[in-house]
Amino acid sequence: MIIHYEKDSLTEDRILLVVDSILSNVLPAPEDPVLSVIFACRDDPCPVKLNLSVGAYQTEEGKPLVLEVVRKAEQQLANDLYCDKGYLPIDGLADFNKFSAKLILGDDSHAVKENRVVTIQCLSGTGSLRVGAEFLAKHHQQRVIFVPNPTWGNHPFIFTLAGLSVEYFRYYDPHTRGLDFEGMLEDLGAAPSGALVVLQACAHNPTGIDPTLEQWEQIRQIVRSKGLLPFFDNAYQGFASGNLDSDAQSVRMFVADGGECLIAQSFAKNMGLYGERIGALTIVCTSEGVARKVKSQLLLVVRPMYLTPPIHGASIVTTILKNSDMYKDWTIELKGMADRIISMRQQLYEAIQARGTPGDWSHIIKQIGMFSFTGLNEKQVRMMAKEYHIYMTYDGRISMAGLSSKTVPQLADAIHAAVTRIP
Repeated sequence: MIIHYEKDSLTEDRILLVVDSILSNVLPAPEDPVLSVIFACRDDPCPVKLNLSVGAYQTEEGKPLVLEVVRKAEQQLANDLYCDKGYLPIDGLADFNKFSAKLILGDDSHAVKENRVVTIQCLSGTGSLRVGAEFLAKHHQQRVIFVPNPTWGNHPFIFTLAGLSVEYFRYYDPHTRGLDFEGMLEDLGAAPSGALVVLQACAHNPTGIDPTLEQWEQIRQIVRSKGLLPFFDNAYQGFASGNLDSDAQSVRMFVADGGECLIAQSFAKNMGLYGERIGALTIVCTSEGVARKVKSQLLLVVRPMYLTPPIHGASIVTTILKNSDMYKDWTIELKGMADRIISMRQQLYEAIQARGTPGDWSHIIKQIGMFSFTGLNEKQVRMMAKEYHIYMTYDGRISMAGLSSKTVPQLADAIHAAVTRIP
């Protein structure tokens, strides 16, 4: 903006004149399909509106949940007079990194024992993905990264902004509403050697469809035979099946073969620490020497980006993971959340069946995790928002964690109306 002053001819007071704006050429951002749904729901005055677009767990009463073990950890930290608010190292809280790696890789991980693992604290899953992407863009020769079609909406933005070229491999089959496994293998097999590939460790977002362990083994074989570098997005460990080890099996399968991989972890969902922005990036290397070099370069990525990560969320997670009693309490609460989501799937399926809604809706109970890909089209979704005040993303994805026993009938009625009235 160019500014100059002139004197008023009568009062001789200076008048501020704005001549031009340097930022006037900034164009408005294109509409974000997810944010537009969130804003539409926010502005809807209907008292019984239902927002199923946001990936955040809610209780049966429709309220955000703070885990009891998290409250205990925070109280313990508040009572600890030795806790301070000083800067953390660039790579974050050391114990947090150690226990985060142990959580995803397992207690008996050979990679950890051989010092081939680098873990740094990052800003939740999104920040972990971004730091990993920036690192790969600088140090990996192949700049093509393959992501599932469909995938989490933020994946393409994160990798494109880091300078990587995003391509897609087949994942979802709209006809079966299941995994297009043959298409997935075919596309990965045709990927250029050394390409990057994003794999969601469990509870695939947005489809809720995961490969079986046997299918994971075939995926691993083709990824390794083609020399692809896997980058796991691990946002829902423990949140899918209710078991932390079961939900980590895909990652551990790749780590056990001695090859390299990257893993972005988030504690937003499984500890309910959405607003703490706490996560980790783990890179499994082929040797201790390589790990040392990788860590030195990761620090150079983080330093000009945000310098050091926040301390509070890391302290909460560390307090829980290093205390056996708290850890046990956490796993119980975690399974409770997972079980409630599974229950919502069953209730919704039964409610749709009871209404005689056309079509096969068994995919709702076959899918896993926070989200369900309903198979509803955009016209049906928009009709449900307008007439039933139920909001979901335009691709038909709903957050099962946003449902309750009270709202299941409301959703089932809307689905029935949409499917029977709109093709």
